[in-house]
Amino acid sequence: MESTALITPGLARDLAALGRLGEDTSMESVLRGLTTALAAGVPGCAGASAEHWRDQRVLVSGSHSELIMLVEGEREVGEGPSVEARKSGARASVADVLTDGRWPRYDALATRWGIRSALAVPIDVAQAQLVVGLYSVRPGAFSPQGAHSLTDMLTEQLGVAMANMWDFEEVRTDAAQLQEALAGRALIDQAKGIIMQTSGCSAEDAFEELRRISQHHQVKVADLARLLVEEHQRKSRR
Repeated sequence: MESTALITPGLARDLAALGRLGEDTSMESVLRGLTTALAAGVPGCAGASAEHWRDQRVLVSGSHSELIMLVEGEREVGEGPSVEARKSGARASVADVLTDGRWPRYDALATRWGIRSALAVPIDVAQAQLVVGLYSVRPGAFSPQGAHSLTDMLTEQLGVAMANMWDFEEVRTDAAQLQEALAGRALIDQAKGIIMQTSGCSAEDAFEELRRISQHHQVKVADLARLLVEEHQRKSRR
């Protein structure tokens, strides 16, 4: 029982829901959902943060804006549980910022926001690293046994959520590229029609003329077609 003290049925349900994506889903919304679920579902947790690290770039989310400032301040002073967790790849915790003494500059920041204990959990997922932070207004809120079971659950559920997120982004990118390609094709067809109308040439000759001009001016055929169509529309309006 003690080993699962940080996990509640509501938390398990909310973490599982992170893997269900919709049209409005983004990395920001997933991280926001994660921090909200932790703040509401972990006993003794007053708030949570999440850092998404990829290619040396970081996206920070928090259940409260003060925690975003705490995480960013921790990164600036270069010490604290989140910094240590990311560096070591292992959980890092502060049982009581008033007596810990390992990271005095971090302790000062945490005290400013009313934090007494904290737990940072690093989670490696394909292509990125997450550092999840939990904070309490009382000392000793996060037991080692509870932290272990919580880490296992976070690793499993966030692994699924991140994999779904990347698959979703890939599909969305492919769809956008296809839509762009179709739009470009439509413009090229319009431009070919304009050239055929003005010069009386065939569709093949009109496309060759577009390609010849695009190569001469070092511009994409689709961009040249768009310019030709826009110019034709302006002349038609006049």
